[in-house]
Amino acid sequence: MYIMQPISLLKETLEQNANKSHFLFSVQDFLPLFPDFTSENLCMLLSRASKSGILERVCKGIYIYPKANYDSSLVLFKVAAKLRADHLNYVSLETVLSDTGAISQQLLGWITVMTTGRSGIIKCGRFGTVELIHTAKPTEKIMPHLRLDTRTGLWWADETLAMQEMREAKRTRELVSGGE
Repeated sequence: MYIMQPISLLKETLEQNANKSHFLFSVQDFLPLFPDFTSENLCMLLSRASKSGILERVCKGIYIYPKANYDSSLVLFKVAAKLRADHLNYVSLETVLSDTGAISQQLLGWITVMTTGRSGIIKCGRFGTVELIHTAKPTEKIMPHLRLDTRTGLWWADETLAMQEMREAKRTRELVSGGE
């Protein structure tokens, strides 16, 4: 009986299963593939896979399969969803206002996501930065102002909520059209 080497199993599994909508993976995504591995062993395997070009490390615990035909403009949104998968996350603040045209400048390489999880700024190498801002607002107050964006896979705040959160977060509103 032939037993496949872990790096070969990882490569073959990615080749067979990764695609343009499933190209980003967390360390936890690989646990079922290697059930006998300790977390240290798995991290070492993923590090080897990164060094050999099978995977590319995006940020701590998140990897991209570079051979997948993915849309690079979606990477930061997918990272945000993976990082706080067990919390409510929604795109807001400058990202929403830029998207709606309320801010004249286009934001490149930076997205702002409100989360019921903890705040943080996550550097994602060549892809840019994800800014996570904690919100303690009750879900029932937020949900009427959110729409699910099928392209990014995340909830997006409406312009009203984004403006309200800009004020609450004491963010500069100099770039907002109409000058507030």
